[in-house]
Amino acid sequence: SKPRYEILDGLRGVAAMIVVAYHLFETYSAGPVHQILNHGYLAVDFFFVLSGFVIGYAYDDRWDRMSIKDFFKRRLVRLHPMVIMGTLIGAVFFYLGDCSAFPLIMETPWWKVLLMVLLGCLMIPTPVSWDIRGWWEVNSLNGPTWSLMWEYIANILYALFIRHFSKIALGIFVALAALLTIDIAFNIDTFGLLATREAAAYTFIGGLTPDQLYIGISRLLYPFFVGLLLSRVNKLIKIKRGFYWCSLLIAAILVMPRIGGTEAMWMNGAYEAFCVLIMFPLIVAMGAGSNVTGKRSVAICQFLGEISYPLYITHFPLIYMQI
Repeated sequence: SKPRYEILDGLRGVAAMIVVAYHLFETYSAGPVHQILNHGYLAVDFFFVLSGFVIGYAYDDRWDRMSIKDFFKRRLVRLHPMVIMGTLIGAVFFYLGDCSAFPLIMETPWWKVLLMVLLGCLMIPTPVSWDIRGWWEVNSLNGPTWSLMWEYIANILYALFIRHFSKIALGIFVALAALLTIDIAFNIDTFGLLATREAAAYTFIGGLTPDQLYIGISRLLYPFFVGLLLSRVNKLIKIKRGFYWCSLLIAAILVMPRIGGTEAMWMNGAYEAFCVLIMFPLIVAMGAGSNVTGKRSVAICQFLGEISYPLYITHFPLIYMQI
């Protein structure tokens, strides 16, 4: 019953289209340093900020008339049908993707594919030893579901614990989570968990395989819960033509070439930390605080919002095919 933030819907669609382009070009990349649309993977972190803001806006004032069961039911209805759809599409195209890049495909019996379909539909991550493609993803049939797994974890944390936090407590939690963001960005490796990153050092690349759980949780906690904090503080920024300026900013951030090359990799880490810690919350604040004027702008935002999640969660099986 609440008004929608049309600009945030539109920005989600803009980021989703850049993710698709990033994955398409990734096939022809020589590695993270040379990746075309180099920072497209940061769209996931932007999605988390958006999600945290929207969750706070939509549900923070409902808990006096909504149970935890009702909340989880609403989130499952919103998110899970497309998770199942993406996994099924991945299963349909699985054997057609046989190539040298995926050496395990033709060695995988049909019953194991069906098992992966079941696990994928249930959002149960698989260990490396169960991989059926050769990329060691938590869902070998549809890689991007790794980010939905973290989205689900954020929803669980919110519903069970963090919704009870005061603004001050939430602010402290977000500040501590920011330290994890800095640890990843600058490859400080406080907990000795980043030694195998090599080419992905000083980036936020990671979180999609079972051995990258620390990267995944670090990418989740600050963006999602700073979005929640932003919705509670409600200090939004109003600008003219907000959708177009915010779209330009998010596009510029995601297509920015690699900074610092291989000689000064810390510069790229500094850039990504700045984007995640500062720019993404700022863009969400600008998008939420501004208005869409004109029927055409409203229609564009609505269209982009409607295609954003289905496009993101179902495109990757077709990416496998062009490899």
